[in-house]
Amino acid sequence: MDISIIVPLYNEEESLGELTDWIFRVVDKEKLSCEIIFVDDGSTDKSWNIIEDLNRKNSNVKGIKFRRNYGKSAALNRGFDLAQGEVVITMDADLQDSPEEIPDLYKLIKNDGFDVVSGWKKKRHDPLGKRLPSKFFNWTTRRISKLKLHDFNCGLKAYKNVVVKNIEIYGEMHRYIPVIAKWAGFAKITEKVVNHNARKYGKSKYGLERIMKGYLDLISLTFVSKFGKRPMHFFGLIGTLLFFAGFIIAAYLAYAKYFMLEFKMTDRPLFYFGLLAMVMGTQVFVAGFLAEMISRNSTHRNEYLIEKVLGENSEKK
Repeated sequence: MDISIIVPLYNEEESLGELTDWIFRVVDKEKLSCEIIFVDDGSTDKSWNIIEDLNRKNSNVKGIKFRRNYGKSAALNRGFDLAQGEVVITMDADLQDSPEEIPDLYKLIKNDGFDVVSGWKKKRHDPLGKRLPSKFFNWTTRRISKLKLHDFNCGLKAYKNVVVKNIEIYGEMHRYIPVIAKWAGFAKITEKVVNHNARKYGKSKYGLERIMKGYLDLISLTFVSKFGKRPMHFFGLIGTLLFFAGFIIAAYLAYAKYFMLEFKMTDRPLFYFGLLAMVMGTQVFVAGFLAEMISRNSTHRNEYLIEKVLGENSEKK
C-alpha cells in the first residue's frame, strides 16, 4: 500500500462522499494505491451511515466509530494504529484541505526522504478571530520547540509510516505531532505551502478554548520530553535551590540576632520568606524523589527508538 489517508471527522455528512471521490480521482491519476481511514469521533448526524455505504462500494474505504466524542488527537492516534501505507497523510473532512496536494506530499516523503511534511496554509480562508490567535500560537510553539514551521495546526500533513507507529498523541497534542516526532529522533522535517479552501458545508467545530488547552499541552509535552525519564533533575534542582535560599536567609537572621544584636528573628518578614522557601524546597525535592521512583519502576523506563543495529548476537546466553 502506497498511501494511507486518515480523516478524523465529527458531523461532516455533507462532505464525505465528495471528499472520497476527490481523493481516489487524484491517486488513480498518479497510479498510487491508497486506503482511506475515516475516524468518526462520535458524530450525531449520518456520517457513519455514509462511511458504511462508501465501504460497501470500495473496500479501500475503512472506518472507525467512537461511541462518543474524544477529540482529534484520539481519532488520529487510532488511525495511526491501523495505517498500512508507506506514507501516511492526515487531512480534515471539511474539504478545506485539498486532495490535490497528496501527490506532492507523497513525493516529499518517498523520494526526498523527509520524515514529516507539515502543510502551511499561507493564505487562510478563516475569520480574523481564528487567524490572529493561530499566529500567536504558532509563534510561541516555534520559540519553545525550536522547530521552524509556520503552521503547526494545519491538518494536512504527511509522515513516514515508521513515524506514526512510534509516537503517541492524546489530549490536544495533534497540533504538536512534528514536535513529538522531532523529540523522538525523526529530524528530517519540512513544510509545504498548501491550498486552503473556504469551508463548503457546516461550520467549524473548534472554539477559542482549544488555545488554552493547546498551551497547557505544550507545557506538558515540553516537560515530559525533557525530564520524563529523569524528573529528579528538574524537581531536585529547583527544590535544592529553594531550600538553599531559605537556609541562607535563616543563617543571616541568626547571625544578625546573636552578633549584631538586632530584633527577634520572628519580628522580621524576611524570616517567614526564608521559612517558606525551605518548606517549599523540601516539598519540591520530595516530589522529584517520588517521581524518580515511579519512573524507575515503570515498565517503559528503558524503551528507546532504535533505528538500526549492527553486529547483534541473536542468541542470548
